[in-house]
Amino acid sequence: MQRYKSQNVFCVLLIVAVFLASAPAVFAASLGDLRAAVVQEDYKKAKSIAEGILASRGVSRAETSEAEYFLGLSQLRLGEYVRAEGTFKKLLSSRPGDDVYDKASVGHVDALYMQGYYEQALKEVNGLISRRKTSEMTSLFYLKAARASLKLARWSRAREMLEKIMAEYPDSFESTVAKQLLEERQYFTVQVGSFADKGRAEKLVKELTSRQEYAYIVEAKAADGRAYYRVRVGQMSSLKDAQVLETKLSGLGYPTLIYP
Repeated sequence: MQRYKSQNVFCVLLIVAVFLASAPAVFAASLGDLRAAVVQEDYKKAKSIAEGILASRGVSRAETSEAEYFLGLSQLRLGEYVRAEGTFKKLLSSRPGDDVYDKASVGHVDALYMQGYYEQALKEVNGLISRRKTSEMTSLFYLKAARASLKLARWSRAREMLEKIMAEYPDSFESTVAKQLLEERQYFTVQVGSFADKGRAEKLVKELTSRQEYAYIVEAKAADGRAYYRVRVGQMSSLKDAQVLETKLSGLGYPTLIYP
């Protein structure tokens, strides 16, 4: 009987040892699935995987940081801005490595921006620019600072940031966006569509004009040289007026975006 019990204990220990030995491989696959879901822009799936990883035991600090970052990113892309803000704040408080810190900081700025907290977003990104002078994401920091400044109608500050991108990072993706923003006039407008087909844009302008709206087309070039025709309504000096117009157009069923 004693021998039988010893064999049972040995078998249990062996099973546990096999499970523990295989656990890292299972986790690695889960983290790989998380990255794949983000690349595929399946943020609901990414959020679920990230939450599962964070609920697991035996996860390293580096792995936790990556999962937490992707959780925040998924929440951001799903429009869960308050939750995303909390996730990024929690991650930043854990003092992750520089790469994750920079990405999480940008995520935090975006979460604030999307909630309309432009002053706070600008404060955060200005601090980031000051602290992380050697970051590989500096051009993106400048762009975030420019966008927040534009929403606050601080045109000269925005132009300063955009010109820095053009001068210091001419080959970056941000330089293409900066060039387009520098070509814009300094007022607020509501964008209701962007088309590769000019005919569709003209049709939408005609429809909006029939509703007594001041609609027009702005032609823009993508990084690959393709032309896009953006349909916009109004030219306002204050963000508040643009928000009122956005609410009106959104209520009529148009997809709206205040620009810049």
